[in-house]
Amino acid sequence: MLLVADAVPALPRLWPRRRRTVLAGLLGSALVALLVAVVGGGRVVLVDEAVYRWAPWQRWPALRPFLDWWVVLGQRAVCLAVAAVWLGLRAWRERDLRPLLLLLLATLLTNVAVGALKTAVGRLGPLQLGAGAALPGAGDVFAAGGTIFPSGHTANAVVTWGLLAVLARRWRRTAAVLATVLAVSVGLTTVYLGTHWLSDVLAGWCAGGLVLLAVPPSARWCRDAGARLGRAARPPGPRRATVPRGAPVRRIRRIRLPGRVRYSASGRREHGGPPIGRTRTR
Repeated sequence: MLLVADAVPALPRLWPRRRRTVLAGLLGSALVALLVAVVGGGRVVLVDEAVYRWAPWQRWPALRPFLDWWVVLGQRAVCLAVAAVWLGLRAWRERDLRPLLLLLLATLLTNVAVGALKTAVGRLGPLQLGAGAALPGAGDVFAAGGTIFPSGHTANAVVTWGLLAVLARRWRRTAAVLATVLAVSVGLTTVYLGTHWLSDVLAGWCAGGLVLLAVPPSARWCRDAGARLGRAARPPGPRRATVPRGAPVRRIRRIRLPGRVRYSASGRREHGGPPIGRTRTR
C-alpha cells in the first residue's frame, strides 16, 4: 500500500491537477444531470425509448456475430484478467508489483462506486423488460432488482483500458487513442445489442472517467495512510544522547601498553597476548 502512488510517475505530466479537476467537474456535472433526468422522467427517457425502437440490430444484422464477441471486452472478469496478465508479466520482468496494486485499487473503486449507484437507482433495462421495452414509458421503470444505470460494461472498459494506457511505458498517446476507441465502441455495442438504454452508456462513460481520475489521489491517500499506520505500529527506539550546544568536549586519548608477560616451559620470559588498551582523559 505504501508504494501504490509511485506506480504512476508520469501521470502528473499528462494530466496536471488543474486539468484533472476541471475534467472531473464536467464529468460529475454530466453524471448528475443524467441521473436527475432519468429519475425525473425527462426528455432523456424519450430519447432512450426512441433509440431502442429504432432497432439498430435489425438494420445491420451482419454485425451481430462480431459485436456479440466485442462486447465481452467490457465484462469485469475479462477486463481484469487481461489487465492482470499484462501487468503481471511486466511485474515479473521488472520485479515491481506497484502497477498490479494500482489495478487492484482501480477495480475496487469501480465496483464500489458504480455498484452503489446501480443499486441506488434501480433502473430496469431493455433486456430485463423483454417485449415491453418497446412500449411507451419503458425507460422510466424502476424496481428493487434494477442494476442497469450506469452501464457497468462501459465503466469497466473506461477504467481498465484507460489505466493500461496510463501505465504504458511507450506509445502512451497511441494507447490512449486505442483505449478511447475500446471504451466508446463497447458502450455503443451495448446499445446495438439492446442491453442498455443510451443514457446508461452515457452515465457509464462519465462514471468510468471519474473513477479513472480518482485513482491517483486515492493511491496517494493510501500511501499516506499506510505510512501513518506504519509509524504508529513501530515501537519507539532508544533515544540518542545529544550534547548541548556550547558544552565542553572532553578529549579521550588511548594509551597503548605492552602485552602481557608469560613464561615458557623452560622458564624463559616471553611477551605475548594482545595489547591492553587503557583510556585516559584530560
